[in-house]
Amino acid sequence: MFKNYFTIAFRNFRHNKAFSLINIFGLAIGISAALVIFLIVQYDFSFDKFHKDPERIYRLVSNFSFAGESVRNSGVTYPMGNAARKELTGLELVVPFRTIDQDTKISVPVTGDLKPIIYKKQKNIVAVDESYFKLINYKWLAGSSQTALAEPYKVVLTASRAKLYFPKFNPTDIIGKEIYIDDTVLTNITGIVADLDHNTDFSFAAFISRATFETTRMKPDDWEEWNNTTSASQLMVKLTPGTAVSTVEKAFYKLYDKYRKKEKDDNSKCAFMLQPLNDIHFNNDYDNFDQRQAHKPTLYGLLAVAAFLLLLGCINFINLTTAQSTQRAKEIGIRKTMGSSRQALVVQFLSETFFIALIATLLSIAITPLLLKIFADFIPEGLHFNLLKQPGIALFLVGLIIIVTFLSGFYPALVLSGFKPVLVLKNQAYTNTGKSRSAFLRKSLTVSQFVIAQVFIIATLLVSKQISFALNADLGFKKDAILTLAVNYRDTVASHKIVFAEKLRAIPEIAMISLSNSAPSSNNTWTSTMKYKDGKIEKENDVHVKIADTSYINLYKMKILAGTNLPYSDTVNNLVINEAYSKILGFKQPADAINKMIEWNNKQLPIKGVVSDFHQRSMHETIKPLIIASNPKQTRTFNIALQPQNAQGTAWKSAISKIEKAWKEIFPEDDFEYNFLDESIAKYYTSEKNISKLLIWATSLAIFISCLGLLGLVMYITNQRTKEIGIRKVIGATVTQIITLLSKDFLKLVLIAFVIAVPIAWWGAHKWLENFAFKTSISWWIFASGGLIMFIMAFIILSFRTFRAASANPVKSLRTE
Repeated sequence: MFKNYFTIAFRNFRHNKAFSLINIFGLAIGISAALVIFLIVQYDFSFDKFHKDPERIYRLVSNFSFAGESVRNSGVTYPMGNAARKELTGLELVVPFRTIDQDTKISVPVTGDLKPIIYKKQKNIVAVDESYFKLINYKWLAGSSQTALAEPYKVVLTASRAKLYFPKFNPTDIIGKEIYIDDTVLTNITGIVADLDHNTDFSFAAFISRATFETTRMKPDDWEEWNNTTSASQLMVKLTPGTAVSTVEKAFYKLYDKYRKKEKDDNSKCAFMLQPLNDIHFNNDYDNFDQRQAHKPTLYGLLAVAAFLLLLGCINFINLTTAQSTQRAKEIGIRKTMGSSRQALVVQFLSETFFIALIATLLSIAITPLLLKIFADFIPEGLHFNLLKQPGIALFLVGLIIIVTFLSGFYPALVLSGFKPVLVLKNQAYTNTGKSRSAFLRKSLTVSQFVIAQVFIIATLLVSKQISFALNADLGFKKDAILTLAVNYRDTVASHKIVFAEKLRAIPEIAMISLSNSAPSSNNTWTSTMKYKDGKIEKENDVHVKIADTSYINLYKMKILAGTNLPYSDTVNNLVINEAYSKILGFKQPADAINKMIEWNNKQLPIKGVVSDFHQRSMHETIKPLIIASNPKQTRTFNIALQPQNAQGTAWKSAISKIEKAWKEIFPEDDFEYNFLDESIAKYYTSEKNISKLLIWATSLAIFISCLGLLGLVMYITNQRTKEIGIRKVIGATVTQIITLLSKDFLKLVLIAFVIAVPIAWWGAHKWLENFAFKTSISWWIFASGGLIMFIMAFIILSFRTFRAASANPVKSLRTE
């Protein structure tokens, strides 16, 4: 029986190739979109699911409140781990570890007189002890988790990192070999572990014994300091069964309060929170060991996009299938006359839908690798598509085929199987059906399609407008034709920066240079506590700090509102503040702040100037209070303003070449790496650009599928009204009049969809823009443009099909009368 159903399905496909291909392509688009989004969502929600008892694993994070500012830090004070092991209860495991600078250099000695092999900028290095390997279950290929990191000068490597340093050796032969860390710390390799084959944020590849970290030059200044919190110092815990999270959080605060130094006039507040393991990959308030983080609202938004595109494909299938119903009416009438039951007809039509859905799914599998390449910037690096190695995908596709089959096929099957044989064989199957419930449902489905499509269009326009606003807004400083490069902080030879600066000044393609700790807008953030006292008024604030020379303000063309530029000084003895800080201090005019004293690091410093506000980070954030001070010892970033580009477009290329030559002369061991400031600022909005790209793709598909659905409805109505059109032509109606008559009802559907889409799109836009401190306006033309685009597309489809119906020879349509 089922073989017969599929034989009929194949014949129907062959006899109606155009409709079948449109159906397949429409469904394939929805299914491929759902598949790609499923891969992304499944990938991110699979992180760190392989641990034993993950519901009892937490990370301790720090929350500070100070002078009106809230600061969240994923780290804790360095001594916290050791103290917790000794003094706290309810903890099955206490796992402190320290992440190491990403610029770490590894040197692998070579036998003989050959120079060691250098591996620069080695990432994912961490200082741990044996407790780390009790929490994270690695497979040991060589060495023992109990003893490998028990002593100083020991290191464990993952198999991939060991293969990089010692490509010709197997794991057991690597044990006992030595590597230098930053040229000076010689460590002995005591273990090799297999790389984790699960998705995880714990992607460390080299594990230095914590004892090494605490007994060598790597030892941090804060290793016994209870008042200093850094995100490099991490603490994971595993609670004993039945232990309450709130109890442990309070115990950690009591421990912190017991040992920290309580300074006079300290108004700061600190709280500790146990962050669940499954929250680390998603919570952007805290970092996750410098790895990529996902964003749950974005993932849920992607699921919504997938659902909408899949729904559009199903609606399109319904409309096109019902549009075909006139061609199958006689077939159904004959089958019923010969004894076929309605149930059998429903199963037959569902099997045809299943056949179409199966082909569409196979096509979507072929399309998916192409989509993954197109959206490579949006796709996580570790995501792969392989049906043979990912059985979960096959199960997802099977479920999707079944869902699509019932969503798309059930209603058409009921409609087609409901025809009465007598009326069908008399060509009266469609008498007085123009305003039936079926017609109302089809129109409702079409309106739904256009609502979804118009919401996508409006969202795309708004996201593009916000990105354009952020990239072209006045940031308060010059950002074009400026490149930045940083000197290695391990270079302690003061004359190197001076000599390099002189070489840069001698390059004619360079207009000006300045030394600072960072550019005006940077991911590097330095804040410090500052006090202002004037009589009974005393204000204490957390203020952002920029260290720069006297050329900094001029190079970036910052506007001085009052006072003077920063004078040259070898030490911090004057300050320039921004307008935001002057307002916080209570000055009505910038000039009122000049020569007032600010206390910083127990030193009174005069305000010499006030500059206009500029954006220190992206448009997501408000402008913070800020000071600019001079201290050459703390500057290592060169800000280089280039001369205008020449007519040949070679001036900047020549300048960069000369800068690189000078760099190699002064810093021969360091890589030459530079960034154009405007490009660095543009990277703040990478996420928004990816969303925009995704929306453009989704919008294009939504418009395409919606237009196919409209085409199906137009074909259905024109097929119903063929004789009416013939009669109207016979009694004198023009083609234009007939097109107008047929089109107005459809254009009403587009208008209804627009009215429904506007408030939905406005609400979504308003919620999305809440993520930005500085945002574009929600202009009326965005909504008008969305409606106009959809109206034009619908009009083109309508004109094409209705013109064809209106131009047909009326003799043919009336021949059966």
